[in-house]
Amino acid sequence: MVNSHTRGVGFSYSESSRRLQDDFDTRRLADRLHERFIERGALSEDDKAFIERLDMFFLATVDAEGCPQCSYKGGDPGFVKVIDEHAVAFPNYDGNGMYLSMGNVAETGHVGMLFIDFTGNPPRRLRVNGTASIAQDDPLLDDWERAQFVIRVRVSEVFPNCPRYIHRMQLVERSEFVPRDGCEPPVPGWKRTEWARDVLPARPDPPR
Repeated sequence: MVNSHTRGVGFSYSESSRRLQDDFDTRRLADRLHERFIERGALSEDDKAFIERLDMFFLATVDAEGCPQCSYKGGDPGFVKVIDEHAVAFPNYDGNGMYLSMGNVAETGHVGMLFIDFTGNPPRRLRVNGTASIAQDDPLLDDWERAQFVIRVRVSEVFPNCPRYIHRMQLVERSEFVPRDGCEPPVPGWKRTEWARDVLPARPDPPR
């Protein structure tokens, strides 16, 4: 197990947020949204159904010095699993080998997950904040083909976002690089370039 950091449950607005709310006369609205949505610290059955039908999300992380990273995570629908009302899990697949987001998870554990449905009518988005941990021996590891390890997130805050600025999009096709049972994914083009070929991992597949 890597990382056992904890984060206090209980969202509150910063002084800077409060100043902006006062500048634009949204303090009352912010308090009502906090009351109705942000204080919800558990996933509902509707949240579970929403998350588990999506094929992507955005992951925000931060290191010990406060430097952020934001990354895209994609897979087949259901690749993010809702374990229970307080926990979700997802796999880490082979990437560029920098482990910027995952390094932050191991260092601080603080994560924000943004789920967006671009194709729904109406579109929808959901934020999930929590504390993450990494395990290379997680019992769920075999649930995902070619997963390197599993990230579990202990949920502290769940709240929807207004969807009015979400652009309506149509899925053309899912990535051929997503690991799937019985299918050898192609090698990405950048791994065939001269600058990368001699520094690729000697062991391309995750250990089991």
